[in-house]
Amino acid sequence: MPPEHVDVLVVGAGLSGICAGYHLQDKCPDKSFAILEARGSIGGTWDLFRYPGIRSDSDMYTLGFRFRPWPDAKTIADGPSILSYVRETASRYGIDEKIRLDHRVVRAEWSTADARWTVKAERDGAGDTVQLTCDFLFLCAGYYRYDQGYTPPFAGTERFAGQIVHPQQWSEDIDYAGKRVVVIGSGATAVTLVPAMARHAALVTMLQRSPSYVVSLPGQDPLARALRRFLPARLVYPIVRWKNVLLTMASFSLSRRRPHIMKALIRRGLERRLPVGYEIDTHFKPRYNPWDQRLCLVPDGDLFEAICAGRASVVTDEIDTFTERGVKLASGAELEADLVVTATGLNLVPLGGTELAVDGRDVALPETLTYKGMMLSGVPNLAFAVGYTNASWTLKCELACEYVCRLLNHMDEQGYRVCTPRRDPSVAEEPLIDFSSGYVLRAIHQFPRQGSKAPWRLYQNYARDVLLLRFGAVADEAMAFSANGSSSRSDADAPDAAGARTAA
Repeated sequence: MPPEHVDVLVVGAGLSGICAGYHLQDKCPDKSFAILEARGSIGGTWDLFRYPGIRSDSDMYTLGFRFRPWPDAKTIADGPSILSYVRETASRYGIDEKIRLDHRVVRAEWSTADARWTVKAERDGAGDTVQLTCDFLFLCAGYYRYDQGYTPPFAGTERFAGQIVHPQQWSEDIDYAGKRVVVIGSGATAVTLVPAMARHAALVTMLQRSPSYVVSLPGQDPLARALRRFLPARLVYPIVRWKNVLLTMASFSLSRRRPHIMKALIRRGLERRLPVGYEIDTHFKPRYNPWDQRLCLVPDGDLFEAICAGRASVVTDEIDTFTERGVKLASGAELEADLVVTATGLNLVPLGGTELAVDGRDVALPETLTYKGMMLSGVPNLAFAVGYTNASWTLKCELACEYVCRLLNHMDEQGYRVCTPRRDPSVAEEPLIDFSSGYVLRAIHQFPRQGSKAPWRLYQNYARDVLLLRFGAVADEAMAFSANGSSSRSDADAPDAAGARTAA
């Protein structure tokens, strides 16, 4: 019996996968599609992470779907609320009926002769492998490795009498009420955990090797609250959404062009929130410029409130070793703890860990270039959805979903079966993500590259991408179309042979 065939196969049932499902059935109603989800429930990141205080690090006017505006007044929302929103969206539009849980996609092989993908998925629980074929493959699994987070090696952990847990492995049976807690880290997860745990713990200490930029944001958008008094919600949402988009773009631009001004603005906010005489330079003055890494957002300054109330503290030092009672620092001081939370980062994996092959040759991702930030040079009929590093994830993913639908409709109108981005040999290569964060630097060598100019460059600019992906031409010199499996260009015009290697 031949494998089941669908026109479009979507991998992942988080924010991106649900978004893809909506746009496919809305804009390509004649296309059959299925969504394969590796885990046993939908929601992606928002179903995986269960640690105290889990919340968005982007405002919900931009993290929410454009086609279904975020209904709550909260600007920075908690994880359970976001998960409910994702699941309700899937149910409302019937997308949940297209989702197959416990299907972990491990490999996809393209056949030029058949002009289709053969996708292999492992079924968790069943212990077997299934195959499906599709005309177009849309990878919406993000780039976080879901089975484990990143924890650097710490000396002496075996001696520690308390409990050590990574936030990605948080479970409901972890009890920290009235206990001394040390949270190792200074990123978004750490600044979320500390104020949330401080409500019930005896004391929470954020132990960081070096500081991050931390910015307070109102829990509810003041402009939205004002506009709702005399405008309907359908008008308020796009106004506030674009206000937040433009503010984020302005913040990023100012940080890159005039970092000293951005530093001064951030410091002024810290001085207003922290006690007089607090050692801001020690604990909240990073060694890098703003937006060289993501800014950490805290709603209504909850982290600073916990510090002012004495329920939380910040220690900036390096770890020497774990002891029986806690953590000994390089300075010689010791932090006593009953529980240590290692908020030390995530592991990245390109394309959700899916292996790709084209006509029997494994695709070497670092040897490919990203086309419009969502396709790969030399790889036919494939797109992937990833968000911005300097703005909300969903902004870019929704544009990618819209573009894929426009691309599919264009191919049907013109009688094409295959589309393949063809690399321009004059385009210089650059790293895909221009960030100094540790989780990026540890894994960036595994990822595709970006080019030095459009359409190969990833501009991290939502307004520009709206023009390019929502309204720009689908056909350009970089995209080769054909009515069958062969390219519409000569081999001399397709310098992507270096982007694939013969499978062993």
